[in-house]
Amino acid sequence: MNDVTAPAQDYVVAGGTRLECVDIPGRAPDLPAIVMLHEGLGSVSLWRDVPATLAAATGRRVFVYSRRGYGKSDPAPLPRPVDYMHDEAFLVLPEVLQARRIERPILVGHSDGASIAILHAARHPVSGLVLMAPHVFVEDLSIASIAEAKTAYETTDLRARLARHHDDVDNAFWGWNDIWLNPAFRSWNIEAYLPQVTAPVLIIQGVEDQYGTIAQVDAIERQVRGPARRLMLSPCRHSPHRDQPEQTLAAITKFVAELT
Repeated sequence: MNDVTAPAQDYVVAGGTRLECVDIPGRAPDLPAIVMLHEGLGSVSLWRDVPATLAAATGRRVFVYSRRGYGKSDPAPLPRPVDYMHDEAFLVLPEVLQARRIERPILVGHSDGASIAILHAARHPVSGLVLMAPHVFVEDLSIASIAEAKTAYETTDLRARLARHHDDVDNAFWGWNDIWLNPAFRSWNIEAYLPQVTAPVLIIQGVEDQYGTIAQVDAIERQVRGPARRLMLSPCRHSPHRDQPEQTLAAITKFVAELT
């Protein structure tokens, strides 16, 4: 994506916890804002220039924050519970949106963030959902790749690279890795919430995604009640906005424009 001046860092308080955030004003303040929800190892800084680029391309206000345990936000208590994404969607995100006076947002979620977006949209009004590499159930491929990430964290420079984006990198990594590799998490499944999603949905999936398959896309498209369409990208792994930035930005921009 294009080089865009980095917006100023800020903080929002939800549940008594300080969360790092960036809030970019749009050219059309009366239109619903875009709210970005990061992946399981993501943060504000790991979105890089995507929020600012989306704001410039769509004219919308763009709000992005690091969940508890990530980036410069307060650490999270560990271990995380199996329903940690439910807590984020039903308890934390509504408080964040209320604090920033954001109504009926367009949620742009990546991986864990996409799952949180689905859960939130099942119970709260949203204008649209962009789901990049979403998960609605646990696949063997996901567990195998997360196990590989654990090995990489312990034996390569992955920890050092992630530490550039997280104040407490061990809290961020183990909070994500431990719960996904917990045998109790194998039964995690949020398909029951999909029929409650009535807003338009855009699903963006990398064909070579190492953490999930097209079965996730099929399940979402089949079960949501709102209009849904998919964009399959190749070559593309787990992060469409990094592997195919131009196509991803164009698809999101078009989707957002059609919501007005």
